[in-house]
Amino acid sequence: MSPIAARLERLPFSRFHFLLLLMGGLGFMFEAIDAGIIAFILPVVRTKWHLTSLETGLLGSSTYVGFLVGALFAGLLGDRFGRRVVMMWALTFFCVLTFANAFVNDWHTFAVLRAVAGVGMGAEGAIIAPFLVEFVSNRYRGAFTGALAGFFSFGFVASALIGYFLIPRSPEGWRYALVVVSAPVVVLLWWRRSLHESPRWLELHGRHAEAEAVVADIERRVERTNGKLPPVTYVADTRVISEPQVSFFGNLKLLWRPPLAKTTLMTWCLWLSVTFCSYAFFVWIPGLLVQHGMTVTKSFSISILIYLAQVPGYYSAAYFCEKAGRKSTIVSYMVLACLSGLWLAYAGSDFTIILASIAMSFSMNGVNAGEYAYTPEVFPTHLRATGMGTASAFGRLGAICSPMLVGYVYPIWGFAGVFGMTTVMLAIGALAVIILGVSTKGRTLEEIAAEEYGVHGQDSQSSLTTAR
Repeated sequence: MSPIAARLERLPFSRFHFLLLLMGGLGFMFEAIDAGIIAFILPVVRTKWHLTSLETGLLGSSTYVGFLVGALFAGLLGDRFGRRVVMMWALTFFCVLTFANAFVNDWHTFAVLRAVAGVGMGAEGAIIAPFLVEFVSNRYRGAFTGALAGFFSFGFVASALIGYFLIPRSPEGWRYALVVVSAPVVVLLWWRRSLHESPRWLELHGRHAEAEAVVADIERRVERTNGKLPPVTYVADTRVISEPQVSFFGNLKLLWRPPLAKTTLMTWCLWLSVTFCSYAFFVWIPGLLVQHGMTVTKSFSISILIYLAQVPGYYSAAYFCEKAGRKSTIVSYMVLACLSGLWLAYAGSDFTIILASIAMSFSMNGVNAGEYAYTPEVFPTHLRATGMGTASAFGRLGAICSPMLVGYVYPIWGFAGVFGMTTVMLAIGALAVIILGVSTKGRTLEEIAAEEYGVHGQDSQSSLTTAR
Protein backbone atom coordinates (compact mmCIF):
# COMPACT_ATOMS: atom_id res chain seq x y z
CA MET A 1 0.00 0.00 0.00
CA SER A 2 1.37 3.41 -0.95
CA PRO A 3 1.61 6.32 1.55
CA ILE A 4 -1.23 8.10 -0.26
CA ALA A 5 -3.50 5.04 0.08
CA ALA A 6 -2.49 4.58 3.73
CA ARG A 7 -3.42 8.19 4.52
CA LEU A 8 -6.80 7.80 2.86
CA GLU A 9 -7.48 4.50 4.64
CA ARG A 10 -6.99 6.03 8.11
CA LEU A 11 -9.59 8.79 7.55
CA PRO A 12 -12.79 8.53 9.61
CA PHE A 13 -16.10 9.09 7.90
CA SER A 14 -16.62 12.85 7.94
CA ARG A 15 -18.52 15.77 6.46
CA PHE A 16 -16.14 15.58 3.47
CA HIS A 17 -17.27 12.03 2.71
CA PHE A 18 -20.91 12.93 3.27
CA LEU A 19 -20.63 15.72 0.67
CA LEU A 20 -19.01 13.25 -1.74
CA LEU A 21 -21.92 10.90 -1.12
CA LEU A 22 -24.40 13.69 -1.80
CA MET A 23 -22.71 14.95 -4.98
CA GLY A 24 -22.30 11.48 -6.44
CA GLY A 25 -25.70 10.32 -5.25
CA LEU A 26 -27.51 13.22 -6.89
CA GLY A 27 -25.91 12.17 -10.18
CA PHE A 28 -27.37 8.69 -9.73
CA MET A 29 -30.70 10.25 -8.76
CA PHE A 30 -30.89 12.23 -12.01
CA GLU A 31 -29.98 9.10 -13.98
CA ALA A 32 -32.82 7.25 -12.28
CA ILE A 33 -35.29 10.09 -12.88
CA ASP A 34 -34.38 10.02 -16.56
CA ALA A 35 -34.68 6.23 -16.74
CA GLY A 36 -37.89 6.19 -14.72
CA ILE A 37 -39.71 9.04 -16.42
CA ILE A 38 -39.77 7.20 -19.75
CA ALA A 39 -42.04 4.59 -18.12
CA PHE A 40 -44.65 7.31 -17.58
CA ILE A 41 -44.09 8.98 -20.94
CA LEU A 42 -44.47 5.76 -22.97
CA PRO A 43 -48.22 5.19 -22.34
CA VAL A 44 -48.90 8.80 -23.38
CA VAL A 45 -46.79 8.99 -26.54
CA ARG A 46 -47.89 5.50 -27.52
CA THR A 47 -51.42 6.85 -27.89
CA LYS A 48 -50.31 10.24 -29.24
CA TRP A 49 -48.14 8.76 -32.01
CA HIS A 50 -50.20 5.56 -32.53
CA LEU A 51 -47.29 3.24 -31.76
CA THR A 52 -47.39 -0.54 -31.86
CA SER A 53 -46.21 -2.59 -28.88
CA LEU A 54 -42.87 -3.26 -30.61
CA GLU A 55 -42.37 0.42 -31.51
CA THR A 56 -43.08 1.34 -27.90
CA GLY A 57 -40.44 -1.15 -26.82
CA LEU A 58 -37.95 0.31 -29.29
CA LEU A 59 -38.62 3.77 -27.89
CA GLY A 60 -38.08 2.46 -24.36
CA SER A 61 -34.80 0.85 -25.41
CA SER A 62 -33.39 3.87 -27.25
CA THR A 63 -31.90 5.50 -24.16
CA TYR A 64 -29.94 2.38 -23.31
CA VAL A 65 -28.19 2.26 -26.67
CA GLY A 66 -26.64 5.56 -25.63
CA PHE A 67 -26.04 4.24 -22.11
CA LEU A 68 -23.98 1.39 -23.57
CA VAL A 69 -21.72 3.70 -25.59
CA GLY A 70 -21.39 6.22 -22.75
CA ALA A 71 -20.57 3.61 -20.10
CA LEU A 72 -17.94 1.92 -22.26
CA PHE A 73 -16.09 5.08 -23.20
CA ALA A 74 -16.42 6.64 -19.73
CA GLY A 75 -14.39 3.77 -18.30
CA LEU A 76 -11.71 3.95 -20.97
CA LEU A 77 -11.47 7.74 -20.77
CA GLY A 78 -11.64 7.74 -16.96
CA ASP A 79 -8.63 5.44 -16.60
CA ARG A 80 -6.69 7.38 -19.23
CA PHE A 81 -7.55 11.04 -18.57
CA GLY A 82 -9.05 11.11 -15.07
CA ARG A 83 -12.37 10.46 -13.41
CA ARG A 84 -13.50 14.00 -12.60
CA VAL A 85 -13.36 15.50 -16.10
CA VAL A 86 -15.38 12.61 -17.55
CA MET A 87 -18.05 12.94 -14.88
CA MET A 88 -18.46 16.69 -15.43
CA TRP A 89 -18.69 16.56 -19.23
CA ALA A 90 -21.02 13.55 -19.19
CA LEU A 91 -23.55 15.32 -16.99
CA THR A 92 -23.43 18.45 -19.16
CA PHE A 93 -24.07 16.39 -22.28
CA PHE A 94 -27.06 14.67 -20.73
CA CYS A 95 -28.60 17.93 -19.49
CA VAL A 96 -28.53 19.67 -22.89
CA LEU A 97 -29.88 16.72 -24.89
CA THR A 98 -32.69 15.88 -22.47
CA PHE A 99 -33.88 19.49 -22.58
CA ALA A 100 -33.89 19.38 -26.39
CA ASN A 101 -35.92 16.16 -26.31
CA ALA A 102 -38.87 18.02 -24.80
CA PHE A 103 -39.53 19.82 -28.09
CA VAL A 104 -39.71 16.98 -30.66
CA ASN A 105 -42.89 16.00 -32.49
CA ASP A 106 -42.33 12.43 -33.75
CA TRP A 107 -41.17 9.22 -32.17
CA HIS A 108 -38.21 8.68 -34.50
CA THR A 109 -36.57 11.97 -33.50
CA PHE A 110 -37.50 11.33 -29.88
CA ALA A 111 -35.76 7.94 -29.98
CA VAL A 112 -32.59 9.38 -31.57
CA LEU A 113 -32.31 12.21 -29.03
CA ARG A 114 -32.98 9.79 -26.17
CA ALA A 115 -30.13 7.62 -27.44
CA VAL A 116 -27.71 10.54 -27.72
CA ALA A 117 -28.67 11.90 -24.28
CA GLY A 118 -28.15 8.38 -22.96
CA VAL A 119 -24.46 8.59 -23.92
CA GLY A 120 -24.01 11.33 -21.33
CA MET A 121 -26.02 9.64 -18.63
CA GLY A 122 -24.40 6.25 -19.24
CA ALA A 123 -20.97 7.83 -18.86
CA GLU A 124 -22.04 9.65 -15.69
CA GLY A 125 -23.46 6.51 -14.11
CA ALA A 126 -20.42 4.39 -14.92
CA ILE A 127 -17.78 6.80 -13.59
CA ILE A 128 -19.28 7.88 -10.24
CA ALA A 129 -18.67 4.70 -8.22
CA PRO A 130 -15.07 3.96 -9.35
CA PHE A 131 -14.25 7.64 -8.81
CA LEU A 132 -15.65 8.16 -5.32
CA VAL A 133 -14.78 4.73 -3.91
CA GLU A 134 -11.09 5.71 -4.15
CA PHE A 135 -11.59 8.35 -1.44
CA VAL A 136 -13.15 6.02 1.14
CA SER A 137 -11.57 3.68 3.71
CA ASN A 138 -12.36 -0.03 3.48
CA ARG A 139 -14.11 0.32 6.88
CA TYR A 140 -16.95 2.25 5.24
CA ARG A 141 -16.57 1.44 1.55
CA GLY A 142 -19.37 -1.12 1.20
CA ALA A 143 -21.93 0.94 3.10
CA PHE A 144 -20.80 4.14 1.34
CA THR A 145 -21.16 2.73 -2.18
CA GLY A 146 -24.41 0.96 -1.33
CA ALA A 147 -25.81 4.22 0.07
CA LEU A 148 -24.51 6.04 -3.02
CA ALA A 149 -26.45 3.66 -5.27
CA GLY A 150 -29.45 4.16 -2.98
CA PHE A 151 -29.99 7.56 -4.58
CA PHE A 152 -31.34 5.67 -7.57
CA SER A 153 -34.39 4.93 -5.43
CA PHE A 154 -35.02 8.62 -4.78
CA GLY A 155 -34.77 9.23 -8.51
CA PHE A 156 -37.33 6.56 -9.38
CA VAL A 157 -39.70 7.86 -6.69
CA ALA A 158 -39.23 11.41 -8.03
CA SER A 159 -39.97 10.19 -11.57
CA ALA A 160 -43.13 8.50 -10.32
CA LEU A 161 -44.25 11.71 -8.59
CA ILE A 162 -43.51 13.76 -11.70
CA GLY A 163 -45.34 11.20 -13.79
CA TYR A 164 -48.37 11.20 -11.51
CA PHE A 165 -48.74 14.93 -10.87
CA LEU A 166 -47.47 16.44 -14.13
CA ILE A 167 -47.92 14.16 -17.14
CA PRO A 168 -51.70 13.41 -16.94
CA ARG A 169 -52.61 17.07 -16.30
CA SER A 170 -52.02 18.24 -19.85
CA PRO A 171 -51.58 16.77 -23.36
CA GLU A 172 -48.12 18.36 -23.27
CA GLY A 173 -47.36 17.17 -19.74
CA TRP A 174 -44.67 14.79 -20.94
CA ARG A 175 -42.76 17.75 -22.39
CA TYR A 176 -42.91 19.65 -19.11
CA ALA A 177 -41.66 16.52 -17.35
CA LEU A 178 -38.52 16.37 -19.52
CA VAL A 179 -37.78 20.05 -18.81
CA VAL A 180 -38.17 19.41 -15.08
CA VAL A 181 -35.79 16.43 -15.34
CA SER A 182 -33.02 18.37 -17.10
CA ALA A 183 -33.12 21.75 -15.32
CA PRO A 184 -31.85 20.82 -11.79
CA VAL A 185 -28.75 19.17 -13.26
CA VAL A 186 -27.25 22.64 -13.78
CA VAL A 187 -27.14 23.17 -10.01
CA LEU A 188 -25.30 19.87 -9.50
CA LEU A 189 -22.76 20.81 -12.18
CA TRP A 190 -22.01 24.08 -10.40
CA TRP A 191 -21.64 22.33 -7.05
CA ARG A 192 -19.25 19.68 -8.41
CA ARG A 193 -16.68 22.25 -9.48
CA SER A 194 -15.01 21.88 -6.06
CA LEU A 195 -14.42 18.13 -6.45
CA HIS A 196 -10.83 16.85 -6.41
CA GLU A 197 -9.44 14.34 -8.86
CA SER A 198 -8.83 10.91 -7.29
CA PRO A 199 -5.44 10.99 -5.48
CA ARG A 200 -5.00 7.28 -6.10
CA TRP A 201 -5.37 7.89 -9.85
CA LEU A 202 -3.03 10.91 -9.73
CA GLU A 203 -0.36 8.89 -7.92
CA LEU A 204 -0.70 6.01 -10.35
CA HIS A 205 -0.01 8.40 -13.24
CA GLY A 206 3.10 9.90 -11.66
CA ARG A 207 1.43 13.15 -10.56
CA HIS A 208 2.71 12.83 -6.99
CA ALA A 209 2.70 16.51 -6.07
CA GLU A 210 -0.96 16.84 -7.08
CA ALA A 211 -1.89 13.66 -5.18
CA GLU A 212 -0.07 14.95 -2.09
CA ALA A 213 -1.87 18.33 -2.32
CA VAL A 214 -5.28 16.67 -2.68
CA VAL A 215 -4.77 14.36 0.32
CA ALA A 216 -3.38 17.21 2.44
CA ASP A 217 -6.47 19.30 1.67
CA ILE A 218 -8.79 16.37 2.50
CA GLU A 219 -6.96 15.82 5.80
CA ARG A 220 -7.33 19.50 6.73
CA ARG A 221 -11.06 19.38 5.98
CA VAL A 222 -11.54 16.18 7.97
CA GLU A 223 -9.61 17.57 10.96
CA ARG A 224 -11.81 20.67 11.01
CA THR A 225 -14.90 18.50 11.66
CA ASN A 226 -13.49 15.35 13.32
CA GLY A 227 -10.47 16.59 15.27
CA LYS A 228 -6.84 15.52 15.02
CA LEU A 229 -6.22 12.48 12.86
CA PRO A 230 -4.44 9.36 14.12
CA PRO A 231 -0.92 8.66 12.79
CA VAL A 232 -0.57 6.82 9.50
CA THR A 233 -0.23 3.07 9.99
CA TYR A 234 3.16 1.86 8.77
CA VAL A 235 3.04 -0.38 5.72
CA ALA A 236 6.01 -2.43 4.61
CA ASP A 237 5.39 -2.19 0.86
CA THR A 238 5.34 1.49 -0.12
CA ARG A 239 6.55 1.24 -3.70
CA VAL A 240 4.82 3.52 -6.15
CA ILE A 241 5.02 2.40 -9.76
CA SER A 242 3.67 4.95 -12.21
CA GLU A 243 1.35 3.64 -14.88
CA PRO A 244 2.91 3.58 -18.35
CA GLN A 245 0.89 4.91 -21.25
CA VAL A 246 -1.35 2.24 -22.74
CA SER A 247 -3.15 2.29 -26.07
CA PHE A 248 -6.74 3.48 -25.82
CA PHE A 249 -8.18 -0.04 -26.03
CA GLY A 250 -5.22 -1.73 -24.36
CA ASN A 251 -7.05 -1.82 -21.05
CA LEU A 252 -9.82 -3.87 -22.64
CA LYS A 253 -7.29 -6.59 -23.46
CA LEU A 254 -5.96 -6.51 -19.89
CA LEU A 255 -9.43 -7.23 -18.53
CA TRP A 256 -9.43 -10.58 -20.32
CA ARG A 257 -5.97 -11.73 -19.25
CA PRO A 258 -5.75 -14.24 -16.39
CA PRO A 259 -6.27 -13.96 -13.47
CA LEU A 260 -8.53 -10.93 -14.04
CA ALA A 261 -10.55 -12.60 -16.83
CA LYS A 262 -12.61 -14.60 -14.30
CA THR A 263 -13.61 -11.42 -12.48
CA THR A 264 -14.45 -9.65 -15.74
CA LEU A 265 -16.70 -12.53 -16.80
CA MET A 266 -18.44 -12.50 -13.41
CA THR A 267 -19.14 -8.75 -13.47
CA TRP A 268 -20.40 -8.85 -17.07
CA CYS A 269 -22.83 -11.70 -16.25
CA LEU A 270 -23.98 -9.92 -13.09
CA TRP A 271 -24.59 -6.59 -14.80
CA LEU A 272 -26.34 -8.18 -17.78
CA SER A 273 -28.77 -10.13 -15.62
CA VAL A 274 -29.52 -7.29 -13.20
CA THR A 275 -29.88 -4.57 -15.84
CA PHE A 276 -32.03 -6.80 -18.06
CA CYS A 277 -34.45 -7.50 -15.23
CA SER A 278 -34.45 -4.00 -13.73
CA TYR A 279 -35.38 -2.29 -16.96
CA ALA A 280 -37.81 -4.99 -18.05
CA PHE A 281 -39.62 -4.33 -14.80
CA PHE A 282 -39.32 -0.59 -14.14
CA VAL A 283 -39.70 0.66 -17.72
CA TRP A 284 -42.80 -1.44 -18.39
CA ILE A 285 -44.63 -1.79 -15.06
CA PRO A 286 -46.87 1.34 -15.41
CA GLY A 287 -47.76 0.30 -18.98
CA LEU A 288 -48.33 -3.33 -17.98
CA LEU A 289 -50.69 -2.22 -15.22
CA VAL A 290 -52.63 -0.17 -17.76
CA GLN A 291 -52.83 -3.14 -20.15
CA HIS A 292 -53.97 -5.28 -17.21
CA GLY A 293 -57.05 -3.06 -16.97
CA MET A 294 -56.13 -0.15 -14.70
CA THR A 295 -56.54 3.50 -15.69
CA VAL A 296 -53.41 5.53 -16.45
CA THR A 297 -53.89 7.63 -13.30
CA LYS A 298 -54.36 4.57 -11.07
CA SER A 299 -51.35 2.77 -12.57
CA PHE A 300 -49.20 5.86 -12.00
CA SER A 301 -50.31 6.16 -8.35
CA ILE A 302 -49.60 2.47 -7.72
CA SER A 303 -46.22 2.87 -9.40
CA ILE A 304 -45.32 5.41 -6.72
CA LEU A 305 -45.81 2.70 -4.07
CA ILE A 306 -43.79 0.23 -6.11
CA TYR A 307 -40.95 2.73 -6.56
CA LEU A 308 -41.01 3.69 -2.86
CA ALA A 309 -40.10 0.08 -2.05
CA GLN A 310 -36.73 0.78 -3.68
CA VAL A 311 -35.65 2.97 -0.76
CA PRO A 312 -35.59 0.24 1.94
CA GLY A 313 -34.28 -2.17 -0.70
CA TYR A 314 -31.19 -0.09 -1.36
CA TYR A 315 -30.44 0.94 2.21
CA SER A 316 -31.03 -2.45 3.79
CA ALA A 317 -28.59 -3.88 1.22
CA ALA A 318 -26.09 -1.08 1.98
CA TYR A 319 -26.19 -2.19 5.64
CA PHE A 320 -25.74 -5.87 4.83
CA CYS A 321 -22.93 -5.11 2.34
CA GLU A 322 -20.81 -4.03 5.31
CA LYS A 323 -22.06 -6.61 7.79
CA ALA A 324 -22.36 -9.75 5.66
CA GLY A 325 -20.17 -8.92 2.67
CA ARG A 326 -20.96 -7.94 -0.91
CA LYS A 327 -21.20 -11.45 -2.40
CA SER A 328 -23.62 -12.74 0.23
CA THR A 329 -25.77 -9.63 -0.03
CA ILE A 330 -25.99 -9.75 -3.83
CA VAL A 331 -26.90 -13.45 -3.93
CA SER A 332 -29.45 -13.17 -1.09
CA TYR A 333 -31.31 -10.31 -2.74
CA MET A 334 -31.18 -12.08 -6.11
CA VAL A 335 -32.90 -15.09 -4.54
CA LEU A 336 -35.58 -12.76 -3.17
CA ALA A 337 -35.96 -11.19 -6.62
CA CYS A 338 -36.35 -14.63 -8.23
CA LEU A 339 -39.10 -15.53 -5.76
CA SER A 340 -40.81 -12.18 -6.42
CA GLY A 341 -40.59 -12.79 -10.17
CA LEU A 342 -42.24 -16.18 -9.81
CA TRP A 343 -44.93 -14.60 -7.64
CA LEU A 344 -45.60 -12.01 -10.34
CA ALA A 345 -45.62 -14.64 -13.06
CA TYR A 346 -48.60 -16.38 -11.44
CA ALA A 347 -50.33 -13.36 -9.85
CA GLY A 348 -53.97 -13.02 -10.85
CA SER A 349 -55.67 -10.22 -8.94
CA ASP A 350 -54.67 -6.56 -8.97
CA PHE A 351 -53.87 -6.70 -5.24
CA THR A 352 -51.53 -9.68 -5.67
CA ILE A 353 -49.78 -8.02 -8.60
CA ILE A 354 -49.21 -4.89 -6.51
CA LEU A 355 -47.77 -6.83 -3.55
CA ALA A 356 -45.52 -8.94 -5.78
CA SER A 357 -44.36 -5.80 -7.63
CA ILE A 358 -43.45 -4.11 -4.32
CA ALA A 359 -41.45 -7.22 -3.33
CA MET A 360 -39.73 -7.23 -6.74
CA SER A 361 -38.88 -3.53 -6.42
CA PHE A 362 -37.41 -4.04 -2.94
CA SER A 363 -35.26 -7.04 -3.84
CA MET A 364 -34.08 -5.86 -7.27
CA ASN A 365 -32.76 -2.65 -5.81
CA GLY A 366 -31.05 -4.49 -3.01
CA VAL A 367 -29.18 -6.32 -5.78
CA ASN A 368 -28.35 -2.98 -7.43
CA ALA A 369 -26.87 -1.62 -4.20
CA GLY A 370 -24.64 -4.67 -3.84
CA GLU A 371 -23.65 -4.53 -7.51
CA TYR A 372 -22.49 -0.91 -7.31
CA ALA A 373 -20.59 -1.57 -4.08
CA TYR A 374 -18.93 -4.74 -5.38
CA THR A 375 -17.90 -3.98 -8.96
CA PRO A 376 -15.41 -1.10 -8.41
CA GLU A 377 -13.68 -3.07 -5.65
CA VAL A 378 -12.81 -6.13 -7.69
CA PHE A 379 -10.68 -4.25 -10.26
CA PRO A 380 -7.22 -2.76 -9.58
CA THR A 381 -6.85 1.04 -9.69
CA HIS A 382 -5.46 1.34 -13.21
CA LEU A 383 -8.40 -0.70 -14.57
CA ARG A 384 -11.12 0.32 -12.11
CA ALA A 385 -13.00 2.75 -14.35
CA THR A 386 -12.56 0.52 -17.41
CA GLY A 387 -13.76 -2.54 -15.48
CA MET A 388 -16.78 -0.73 -14.11
CA GLY A 389 -17.52 0.97 -17.44
CA THR A 390 -17.34 -2.17 -19.55
CA ALA A 391 -19.46 -4.16 -17.08
CA SER A 392 -22.03 -1.37 -17.07
CA ALA A 393 -21.88 -1.12 -20.87
CA PHE A 394 -22.34 -4.87 -21.32
CA GLY A 395 -25.25 -4.72 -18.89
CA ARG A 396 -26.89 -2.08 -21.06
CA LEU A 397 -27.38 -4.76 -23.69
CA GLY A 398 -29.93 -6.13 -21.26
CA ALA A 399 -31.54 -2.69 -20.94
CA ILE A 400 -31.71 -2.42 -24.74
CA CYS A 401 -33.16 -5.89 -25.28
CA SER A 402 -35.51 -6.24 -22.32
CA PRO A 403 -38.06 -3.47 -23.10
CA MET A 404 -38.35 -4.79 -26.67
CA LEU A 405 -38.65 -8.39 -25.47
CA VAL A 406 -41.33 -7.44 -22.96
CA GLY A 407 -43.22 -5.68 -25.77
CA TYR A 408 -43.02 -8.90 -27.79
CA VAL A 409 -43.57 -11.45 -24.99
CA TYR A 410 -46.42 -9.85 -23.02
CA PRO A 411 -49.10 -10.02 -25.78
CA ILE A 412 -48.32 -13.74 -26.23
CA TRP A 413 -47.63 -15.10 -22.72
CA GLY A 414 -48.70 -12.26 -20.40
CA PHE A 415 -47.24 -11.77 -16.90
CA ALA A 416 -46.08 -15.40 -16.72
CA GLY A 417 -43.89 -15.04 -19.79
CA VAL A 418 -42.41 -11.67 -18.79
CA PHE A 419 -41.52 -12.54 -15.22
CA GLY A 420 -40.56 -16.13 -15.94
CA MET A 421 -37.97 -14.67 -18.32
CA THR A 422 -36.63 -12.27 -15.68
CA THR A 423 -36.36 -15.04 -13.08
CA VAL A 424 -34.14 -17.14 -15.35
CA MET A 425 -31.86 -14.16 -16.03
CA LEU A 426 -31.50 -13.42 -12.30
CA ALA A 427 -30.59 -17.04 -11.57
CA ILE A 428 -27.78 -16.88 -14.15
CA GLY A 429 -26.35 -13.75 -12.53
CA ALA A 430 -26.49 -15.25 -9.04
CA LEU A 431 -24.62 -18.37 -10.15
CA ALA A 432 -21.90 -16.24 -11.75
CA VAL A 433 -21.32 -14.39 -8.46
CA ILE A 434 -21.30 -17.60 -6.41
CA ILE A 435 -18.87 -19.45 -8.69
CA LEU A 436 -16.59 -16.68 -9.99
CA GLY A 437 -16.81 -13.83 -7.46
CA VAL A 438 -14.02 -12.88 -5.03
CA SER A 439 -14.49 -11.79 -1.42
CA THR A 440 -13.84 -8.10 -0.68
CA LYS A 441 -15.20 -7.72 2.86
CA GLY A 442 -12.76 -5.99 5.22
CA ARG A 443 -9.98 -5.66 2.61
CA THR A 444 -8.46 -2.47 1.23
CA LEU A 445 -8.48 -1.88 -2.52
CA GLU A 446 -4.72 -2.52 -2.57
CA GLU A 447 -5.07 -5.80 -0.63
CA ILE A 448 -7.68 -7.09 -3.06
CA ALA A 449 -5.44 -6.25 -6.03
CA ALA A 450 -2.39 -7.88 -4.44
CA GLU A 451 -4.02 -11.03 -3.10
CA GLU A 452 -6.34 -11.78 -6.03
CA TYR A 453 -4.27 -10.62 -9.02
CA GLY A 454 -0.68 -10.46 -7.77
CA VAL A 455 -0.57 -6.66 -8.14
CA HIS A 456 1.78 -5.46 -5.37
CA GLY A 457 2.51 -2.00 -4.13
CA GLN A 458 0.82 0.54 -6.37
CA ASP A 459 -0.89 -1.59 -9.00
CA SER A 460 0.48 -1.28 -12.51
CA GLN A 461 -0.25 -2.51 -15.96
CA SER A 462 3.04 -4.42 -16.06
CA SER A 463 2.08 -6.46 -12.99
CA LEU A 464 -1.01 -7.86 -14.65
CA THR A 465 0.77 -8.37 -17.92
CA THR A 466 3.35 -10.62 -16.29
CA ALA A 467 0.78 -12.55 -14.23
CA ARG A 468 -0.26 -14.64 -17.18
